[in-house]
Amino acid sequence: MIFNYVYTLPNGTTLDLIGTQTISAVGVFTPMLLAFVFFLVLLGGSARQKARTGDADFPAWSTIASMSTFMLALLMATITGIIQIAWLVIVAVVTIFCGIWLFIDRRQSEV
Repeated sequence: MIFNYVYTLPNGTTLDLIGTQTISAVGVFTPMLLAFVFFLVLLGGSARQKARTGDADFPAWSTIASMSTFMLALLMATITGIIQIAWLVIVAVVTIFCGIWLFIDRRQSEV
């Protein structure tokens, strides 16, 4: 053969394999991705609400952000090797606490 490769070429035929190889090489990729989604939704939504109404409802936006992060974590859990079960449990606990914060924060007239 004319070309003798020094290393084996990576197999990039499926997105699942690319994702698992990236996450195995960069261990903090999954928690940083989940934190990025959480804070993007939380800060973006509350900033837009504050610009529109003058006040931001942080318990509601934290619940929305945690639910969107939980949905992403559930989608990541369908592929083996993408997310560890500990991170999925942490996201579920944060979602439950944000929901409790939302319902405790409401006044009697708002519920």
